[in-house]
Amino acid sequence: MTLATAPPRTRPRRPDRGVWFLVLPALIPILLLSVGPLLYGIGLSFTDSQSGRTQPTQWTGLQNFSDLLHDSLFWDSFRIGLVWAVGVTVPQFLLALGLALLLDQPLRMRWLARALAIVPWAMPEVVVGIMWRLVYHPDAGVLNETLRRLHLGDGTDWLAGLSTALPAVIVVGIWAGMPTTTVSLLAGLQNVPRELHEAAAVDGAGAWRRFRTVTWPALRPVALAMTALNFIWNFNSFALVYVLTNGGPGGRTRLPMLFAYEEAFRYGQFGYAAAMGCVMVAVISVLLAVYLAGRLRGDDQ
Repeated sequence: MTLATAPPRTRPRRPDRGVWFLVLPALIPILLLSVGPLLYGIGLSFTDSQSGRTQPTQWTGLQNFSDLLHDSLFWDSFRIGLVWAVGVTVPQFLLALGLALLLDQPLRMRWLARALAIVPWAMPEVVVGIMWRLVYHPDAGVLNETLRRLHLGDGTDWLAGLSTALPAVIVVGIWAGMPTTTVSLLAGLQNVPRELHEAAAVDGAGAWRRFRTVTWPALRPVALAMTALNFIWNFNSFALVYVLTNGGPGGRTRLPMLFAYEEAFRYGQFGYAAAMGCVMVAVISVLLAVYLAGRLRGDDQ
């Protein structure tokens, strides 16, 4: 009788050095165009760098961050940025989910509907902003003209009103960002096996129960990724709001990116603007980490 011997341990295989030569063409642009400017911006936030070649730059340590803590205008813009990001991301996801579910059905001319759904994505943000400025125009805009014809009002200056500017801009953000979310969710729906829906229907499950037990579990990873990415993109929005309102009226739509832009390129405070960028990156990273940790913990249960 012979005793079975355990197979010899094998050391983990080290990656071939040739792999690094294949990665370098993609790694070098990332280091030069993303990591490099990020590190330079972090270093700049600890200085009093200002515009002008003759202006000396001195190391100030945490002075810029200390000034930020007492800058009420910056924290107001930060609050507006959070309202904007949540106000765009949540309705955008819900509407895109409904549209994706509709476009997943065997409808007539479905190919045309899918093509039209991505039209806003193909338009530059500057063009979208100019187009919606015309829609919101107080005298010749389509929106006000429609309201006048329906006898619902004499016209409102949507982008200049203190109470209407931010909601009006949020509507534009939802419209402009829906195609990306819709296409991503539609791609996720294509991966849900039809056999599961058929089996659930045979068992007597209705449409809502099939969505809750079959569609949503398969779609949840895509939804989680898109929600997180959309929140980051929306919070860091610049061009769309800049074209629509330029942060006005009275700073009601001044997002943090607009505030940092003004500090850097209107007032020439590069060090202070860099400190704003560092704070925004840190806070958003913490919020997303907490959000993703909670969602992943829920998926494991």
